[in-house]
Amino acid sequence: MACLPASAAPGLPICLTCPALSIQVRLQTQNTYQGIVDCVVKTYRHESVLGFFKGMSFPIASVALVNSVLFGVYSNTLLALTATSHQERRAQPPSYTNIFIAGCTGGLLQAYCLAPFDLIKVRLQNQTEPRMQIGSSTPRYRGPVHCAASILKEEGPQGLFRGSWALVLRDTPTLGMYFVTYEGLCRQYTPEGQNPSSATVLVAGGFAGIASWITATPFDVIKSRMQMDGLKGRKYGGMLDCMASSFRQEGIGVFFKGMTLNSARAFPVNAATFLSYEYLLRLWR
Repeated sequence: MACLPASAAPGLPICLTCPALSIQVRLQTQNTYQGIVDCVVKTYRHESVLGFFKGMSFPIASVALVNSVLFGVYSNTLLALTATSHQERRAQPPSYTNIFIAGCTGGLLQAYCLAPFDLIKVRLQNQTEPRMQIGSSTPRYRGPVHCAASILKEEGPQGLFRGSWALVLRDTPTLGMYFVTYEGLCRQYTPEGQNPSSATVLVAGGFAGIASWITATPFDVIKSRMQMDGLKGRKYGGMLDCMASSFRQEGIGVFFKGMTLNSARAFPVNAATFLSYEYLLRLWR
């Protein structure tokens, strides 16, 4: 399978939206905050501005790999289903069914590539100890490499894939919807047979990101909680037990924690991602 080139361009939006990502993860996994503002204030007071950037190195380091896998599998699956290259797809648009299947396939494989990176990111983001302060408690993990080594030692190789089933259920159908939304918006606002303009790509990519995160957030909550499970003993018997326990304790609203932040950061990140994708495909013609 020929994997598409990945661009570093999405790394800038990820850097800019990393504070929102950290707050979102804490809201989903900790019950000590009353909302977004309370989480922001407490994080800043206790950890300074550095608290908003914990675990940032892994999303930045893995974005190229993850996007290569996702868009590479998507394009090659669509090629296998339709026998039309990317250049021919504007003249012979694939069906939305084929787009959805290709997106789901990309999401499935991406989830397994992403699982260890995502777990380490979540563990680091949930460390609330302030850095470099005399007398403060020492963080459990000293960085990404130490975090990975500690998980392997304490929880075994399977520990790096904790929450992976929830991640698969989050990414597989929602990434099918992600590509369908993007292609649908591009077709709606692009003359037949032509390539979408940069503005169209940015808007379509941004709204595709928002649409996918709205549907993905419930499983994102469960995924994050499963990833934190095992840190201080096993709390959940599995994914279904996590869902049932979370619902009993916090009600239906628990499955929508972080949705506002997910949606807000989804627009710039995915707009830049699709713009890079389209630009690189045209460059490689």
